[in-house]
This record gives sequence, structure tokens and C-alpha cells, in this order.
Amino acid sequence: MVLVDARGLPVAIDTCSASPHESKLVQPLFDFMLTVENPKRLIGDKAYDSDQLADELGEQGIELISPHRKNRKPENVTQDGRPLRRYRRRWKVERTIAWIQNYRRLCIRWEKSTKLFQGFLHLGCTMLLLKHVLG
Repeated sequence: MVLVDARGLPVAIDTCSASPHESKLVQPLFDFMLTVENPKRLIGDKAYDSDQLADELGEQGIELISPHRKNRKPENVTQDGRPLRRYRRRWKVERTIAWIQNYRRLCIRWEKSTKLFQGFLHLGCTMLLLKHVLG
């Protein structure tokens, strides 16, 4: 899971098991944030379409923007077209993931230890941040 800012720079990154649903992994991601304040909006894909997640983020003052899944009933629609225009900027997250996968050690996971892989992942994100800050 990766949380990026408007420029596509990683703000928080975390690794976890693949078995829980993505909507359950968003809240622990805020523990790894580099910034003190929470973001105003969280843009996610269709997996983030959860009323429970939207309520939890709403209590923290974060607006959840994600398109609805196909199986959502028309009477339960919560998103209109205006906030979904921001969803077009989600390509920046995919670009950041591509930047991270430029590092071969992160693209091909050779480490058996999760802590060691997380360390290299944080090192890769630090290198990305330094590259964009220093030029």
C-alpha cells in the first residue's frame, strides 16, 4: 500500500499480507505518514468503495473519492460526478509504483525477511524523495 501526494511522491508506504481486503489496510497506512496532518482527500480505486471506510475517514476529516463497484445498488449511490473528476489523477499513484519498481531489488523480492524488504522499500522511497527534492 502506498499513499502519495499531489505530485506523486510517496508520503506513506507499508507492506502487509495479501489476504485482507484493501479497504481494511488504509487506516494502518496513516501510522506510517511522513506528514503530521491528514490529507483532505483520499483517491482510491473500486476496491476502496466501502461505506464503513468512508465513515471512518469522514470522522477524521478525509473525503474518500472512489468509483462505485458494479454490484452497488442505485439507491446506495454516494458519489456524484463532481468529486470523481479528481479520480483522473490516480495515474500518479501508478507512476509512483513504477518508479519504485525501477529498483530491481524491490521489483524482484529476494529477501525472505519482511523487515529487510520493508527497509529496502523505505530506502527506495527515500531515494525517490531526495531525487525530486535535490533535482
